[in-house]
Amino acid sequence: MSADAKTVEARCVRLSAKAENPAALAPTIERQTLARGPNDLLIEVKAAAVNPSDVKAATGLMPYAVFPRTPGRDYAGVVIDGPVATIGSEVFGSSGDLGIRRDGTHASHLVVEADAVVEKPRTVTWEEAAGIGVPFVTAMEGLRRAGVPKSGETVLVFGVNGKVGQAAVQIATWQGARVIGVVRRAEAYEGHASAPIGVIDASATDVAARVRELTGGKGADIVFNTVGDPYFQAAQKSLALRGRQILIAAIDRIVQFNILEFYRGQHTYVGIDTLGLSSAATGAVLRDLGPGFASGHLKPFPIRANAIYPLERAKDAYRAVAGSSRDRVILKP
Repeated sequence: MSADAKTVEARCVRLSAKAENPAALAPTIERQTLARGPNDLLIEVKAAAVNPSDVKAATGLMPYAVFPRTPGRDYAGVVIDGPVATIGSEVFGSSGDLGIRRDGTHASHLVVEADAVVEKPRTVTWEEAAGIGVPFVTAMEGLRRAGVPKSGETVLVFGVNGKVGQAAVQIATWQGARVIGVVRRAEAYEGHASAPIGVIDASATDVAARVRELTGGKGADIVFNTVGDPYFQAAQKSLALRGRQILIAAIDRIVQFNILEFYRGQHTYVGIDTLGLSSAATGAVLRDLGPGFASGHLKPFPIRANAIYPLERAKDAYRAVAGSSRDRVILKP
C-alpha cells in the first residue's frame, strides 16, 4: 500500500454469528477502518443488492461463510482511491466470495480488486446497476458453459419470472434464440425481452409434450432449470438431441435419473455455482454483458422505491428477500 493511500471509516452491516432462521437475524451497524492494498480499489458504495444467497449464508446454509462479517455480493459505486486513472470512475460488480468468505458490500465503502469492477452504463441508475450482479452473472455463466444459444435455437426456461430466469431470457433473445418460459401457475412473462416469449403453465399442461408440439417434435436445445428437482423430469423429457440442461438450484437434492434417456439423447448437464467465482472472474462475466446493456438488448431490473432500504434497516431487507419477494431488494448507504 502506498504511503498516500486513503483510509476511511466505513459504516458496515455486521453479522456476528449464524442465525437459526431469517427471523432471528440480528445485523448491527459498526464502523470499520478500510484501506486498499496495492492491487485494490476503494469504492464509495452508492447501492448494494440483497440476494437469497446473502440470507442463506447468514442462516448457516453455507458452511464456508465466515463470522463475523459484512454481507453482500453485488454493488455499484464510485472509486475514491486507486490508480489515478480510476479515481471518480462509476463502477459496479459482484462476486462469489464477497460477503460470504470475506467482508462484502452492505456498507458505505468497499475494498475490491481493480480487475473486478466494470464500468457502469450511463443509462443505468445506481440502484439498477447494483441489481444486475448475481442474477445476470448466473444466467450468463450458465449459457456460456452450456454454449451461448445461436439464432434459431430454442431455450426453455423453468422459473421464467424469477430474476435468473428473466436474465436468461434477456441474454438468449439478445443472441437471437427463441425462448419458451415455464411458470407454475397461469401468468405472463413479466420481464424484458428482445423477442416475444411463449409461456407454458406447468399447473395446466404437460410441459414436455407442449415443448415438442411448439418445436415440431425437436425439443429444446438448452433448458435453463432455475428451480431444480421439481422440474428435473420435465426438463429431461423436453431436451432435443444433444440438448443441454443448466441447473443452479435444488430443493430436494436427489432425483430419479434415466440413464438410457440421457445417453441416447446425447445430453449434457451443466451445474452452475457462482459462489465459486472470484471477484475478478465475476467481473469478466459482467464485461461480456456490457455490450448488451449498451445496446439496450439487456435491461436492468426495475427497482421499486419500497424495495430500497437504508443500512439501518438491513434486517427488514433480509427478511423481505427471505420471504421470496419478487422485488430486487436494494440497500442504500
